[in-house]
Amino acid sequence: MASAPAAANRIELEIGGMTCASCAMRIEKKLNKLDGVTASVNYATEKAQIEAPAGTDPAELIAVVERTGYTAALPKAPEPEAAAEDRPDPELTSLRDRLIASIVLSVPVIAMSMAPALQFEYWQWLSLALAWPVIAWAAWPFHKAAWTNLRHGAATMDTLVSVGTLAAFAWSVYALFWGTAGTPGMTHPFEFTVEPSDGASNLYLEVAAGVTMFILAGRYFEKRSKRRAGAALRALLEMGAKDVAVLRGGTETRVPIAQLAVGDEFVVRPGEKIAADGVVVSGTSAIDASMLTGESVPVEVGAGDPVTGATVNAGGRLTVRATRVGADTQLAQMARLVEEAQSGKAEVQRLADRVSGIFVPVVIAIAVGTLGFWLGAGFPAATAFTAAVAVLIIACPCALGLATPTALLVGTGRGAQMGVLIKGPEVLESTRRVDTIVLDKTGTVTTGRMTLVDAVAADGVERAELLRLAGALEYASEHPVAQAIAKAAAEEVELPAVEDFQNVEGKGVQGVVDGHYVVVGRERLLEDWSLELGPALADAKAAAEGEGKTAVAVAWDGEARGVLVVADTVKPTSLEAVAQFKALGLTPVLLTGDNKVVAERIAAEVGIDEVIAEVLPADKVAAVARLQEEGKVVAMVGDGVNDAAALAKADLGLAMGTGTDVAIEAADITLVRGDLRGAADAIRLSRRTLGTIKGNLFWAFGYNVAAIPLAALGLLNPMLAGAAMAFSSVFVVGNSLRLRSFKSRAL
Repeated sequence: MASAPAAANRIELEIGGMTCASCAMRIEKKLNKLDGVTASVNYATEKAQIEAPAGTDPAELIAVVERTGYTAALPKAPEPEAAAEDRPDPELTSLRDRLIASIVLSVPVIAMSMAPALQFEYWQWLSLALAWPVIAWAAWPFHKAAWTNLRHGAATMDTLVSVGTLAAFAWSVYALFWGTAGTPGMTHPFEFTVEPSDGASNLYLEVAAGVTMFILAGRYFEKRSKRRAGAALRALLEMGAKDVAVLRGGTETRVPIAQLAVGDEFVVRPGEKIAADGVVVSGTSAIDASMLTGESVPVEVGAGDPVTGATVNAGGRLTVRATRVGADTQLAQMARLVEEAQSGKAEVQRLADRVSGIFVPVVIAIAVGTLGFWLGAGFPAATAFTAAVAVLIIACPCALGLATPTALLVGTGRGAQMGVLIKGPEVLESTRRVDTIVLDKTGTVTTGRMTLVDAVAADGVERAELLRLAGALEYASEHPVAQAIAKAAAEEVELPAVEDFQNVEGKGVQGVVDGHYVVVGRERLLEDWSLELGPALADAKAAAEGEGKTAVAVAWDGEARGVLVVADTVKPTSLEAVAQFKALGLTPVLLTGDNKVVAERIAAEVGIDEVIAEVLPADKVAAVARLQEEGKVVAMVGDGVNDAAALAKADLGLAMGTGTDVAIEAADITLVRGDLRGAADAIRLSRRTLGTIKGNLFWAFGYNVAAIPLAALGLLNPMLAGAAMAFSSVFVVGNSLRLRSFKSRAL
């Protein structure tokens, strides 16, 4: 397919009137004939994604679609209301009404035709009275679509359905009025095979009504499954706040969320949702981000901390300055990722589209050939007609068109519910081939935050006293190491007030706590006070630094009192995640810009054997490229700006949703929770979705290949053919819906 022009304009259209994958293929072909236009039409989502030259008027594209026989419109603004899912869908309602009517009317017709015991004297005329509303009204969408396509010189799945049902009905009317089928007391035994007989005595009303009923059932459940598969996107949109208390002129004004602008300050009270992404201006609170990230533990925030829209303020009153609103928020970006994933097409889907695009004319040719063969072989017209109608009915490849999009819709929707956002269907192919997974260290395998991991007190010093005095002093500092010590100390002891606090640039801090003059920092700061670490504390410091950890010396009242050890700790779930990668047949590799000692310690903790350390961002790309040159198919998991290039270079890029926007943009899959086990879930879900697609295609294509010859040989009753054809569509949809039961192993 030709690439889009450099100055491309991305346009999305909502398409109406499509009834099968062949319809989507026709629209796609017409749009792609336009100069500079690259279009992809998805039957499942009923949307067209179009890359057109800058300045292209969408009205031109809409006109092309309408000339092709379908409707098109620019998408309406998304509605996040919970009622969106419950609001009646006119098309779904129409299908349901037609299906109910066809069931009520068709079942007696089928029963009388199949059971001679029910065939009273004038049963055939009652069958006609019951069947004609089914053919004329319930099947009207098929006839209408077939006529529309015929006027444009095309044939689709609806052509097969319409021709098959009308032919069966017309033959029955002929047999009743001009043949012998209308004779009182006529019986009509149900047979699995076609036998030579007098065509004027055969009725096919049960075929016409039954096929309509079965296909309407397939279409109804297909439409309903498409609607249900989009529930994840609606759920994401529903998570956002509806209005916000904005501070304007020093007073609070509650306005709709759409009126919030970047730079506005707004108030979030306990229990309220945060209206947009922003930074806390004042106040402290705990934020419940479980709906968005899956993390069950609330996150403590204060002035200067970033917060994400749609998370819930579980504690105190906050004032937040909006930094991203509307379509730029993390929530909106997530929703966009889900929609793009559901609107894209994988290579397997394009194969299905190509096959269904040429399938209909071929089938009609086979049906005509079948009719000619049976007549030429000297069989009665009824036998020839029955075989030809069976070919038309059995061949309808609705299942072929549904095989890929339904699995993609359900799979990506289930992923979104689990916090795994798959950017596009082509990602699925990558997950199948991946054999090596490269893991960034900081923020991916580790927490990315400094944590107090040990407190070594000198002889005669209580650990609690060491933490109390050092923690109080560090609480006044903004340094990450100081904050780690202060946070850990505050969890164990009550921190007193500090007097005469002083920050010694590059060395540490000092001040008076409870009458003690306390010094906390590098060993050089103690040397400034002519203090030395004792042998035990010096050994503890050396041991910590030998493992790549940070050691902080503590002294007060003219004597060294202890060493506090701080390090970036491994996430509690990383060990389990690495084990899951190995179970999936992947070789884990730790890639980091940190020093080799630290990298090897972290790798040993989580069970990774191969380590690539002390690399610059450009070297990360080179490391991925080197693995690819060795013949490996590489997945990369990262979260920082320095990982973005490597994520883009890898065959499959997975970004932590807790990381930077640039990393998320560069990746193929986003893991909302920031839990490395989500990467294993993403790969398992992608592989299972791909397996479901291939299973659907095998069933749908194999079914048609096997069934058409049987129908042509007269071995299938047309009504059985219709039932089997409809069942294949229901089977494909049902098989795809099984993906909704996919369970995360991270729970």
